[in-house]
Amino acid sequence: MDIARPDLLEKKKKRQLTWIGIGVAAVVLLTLGVSRLKPAAPTVERATVVIDTVRRGEMVREVHGLGTLVPEDIRWITALTEVTVERRVLLPGTIVKADSVILELSNPELENQAKEAESQAHASEAQLIELKVRLQSQLLDQKAAAARVAAESRQARLRADADAELHKNGLIADITLKISLSAAEELEHREKMDEQRLAIAGEAIEAQIRVQQADVDNKRAAARLRRSQVDALHLRAGIDGVLQLVPVEVGQRVAAGTNLARVARPEKLKAEIRIPETQAKDVIQGQKATVDTRNGFVEGRVIRVDPAVQNGTVTVDIALIGELPRGARPDLTVDGTIELERLPDAVFVGRPAMGQPMSTIGLFRLVKGTNEAVRVRVALGQASVSTIVIKEGLDVGDEVILSDTSAWDSADRIQLN
Repeated sequence: MDIARPDLLEKKKKRQLTWIGIGVAAVVLLTLGVSRLKPAAPTVERATVVIDTVRRGEMVREVHGLGTLVPEDIRWITALTEVTVERRVLLPGTIVKADSVILELSNPELENQAKEAESQAHASEAQLIELKVRLQSQLLDQKAAAARVAAESRQARLRADADAELHKNGLIADITLKISLSAAEELEHREKMDEQRLAIAGEAIEAQIRVQQADVDNKRAAARLRRSQVDALHLRAGIDGVLQLVPVEVGQRVAAGTNLARVARPEKLKAEIRIPETQAKDVIQGQKATVDTRNGFVEGRVIRVDPAVQNGTVTVDIALIGELPRGARPDLTVDGTIELERLPDAVFVGRPAMGQPMSTIGLFRLVKGTNEAVRVRVALGQASVSTIVIKEGLDVGDEVILSDTSAWDSADRIQLN
């Protein structure tokens, strides 16, 4: 016969409650411990990141830009008048002489105007000749009249002198002498007047001839201009070089001043490099430069810095020194590097992907003897194309990751495999 034991049931319930309490406490403690653990460091393949070592020594500050080779001597040939393109004689790339015809143009009205201008010039020249003959004839008539007066004046003076001798001897009356003297004085006065009239006539003749000569010169200049415009219908290169561009088509009607062709001397080229505006503030004339033509390097020197900014860049002209590599030609794409200055004793490292000069950024520094890298705050200084000065945060010999680490912005350390 079983005997009821209520105390055993009560003990069993207490043991179950105790174990449940212990289990709950263990779960709470485990959760609290896990919550206080630091998150696991992200894992990164070492081969996928760029690592550089901080070093001390001379650092060359440089800026870099892309550009093209352009001729130093370029000639644009424009239309002098409104013309129609009749024929393209030469194509771009052709070597030309100064008198090589590139295009044949037409303008019938211009040819008529040239003929009319030449006719007007010939007419004006004929008028000049006729004027010279007529004025010369008038001058000769005046000189003849003056000569007659001069002769009469001399005769009157001789007669007056003779009458004076006769009067002295009492052979003629006083009135006769007075008449002779009066006639001589009148003729002498007329002689002086004629001399003055001849001098004035000479000046008047020269003035009339100069006026007509100016008209002749104007008509000749107009005729030469029209003739040169007609001659320009055979568009010539003007200089020895290479025909680079002919931006018009046969049958096209173009206005005066339109660019019809471009000729350049290919033997002397310069590089036009576009430098980002944020890096161009230290570029000045005379600085050394190196131009990569993809087929060799050429030394150069900055000769001009454009004062204007276009599309976020500043154009810098570099004169090339020495012989150009084979294949160097106008419009060839090149890379240019300009040396700004040399820092003799600087602490520097390779330029980080997101590092800007005079800023503070976070970089991952490798922990020596481990595969870990921890984030440190680094103050950057002056920068070059591929290096940048370290002002604070790193020491010589430290290794840092230069690659873009924005994917790990939430992590203070990473694991390298």
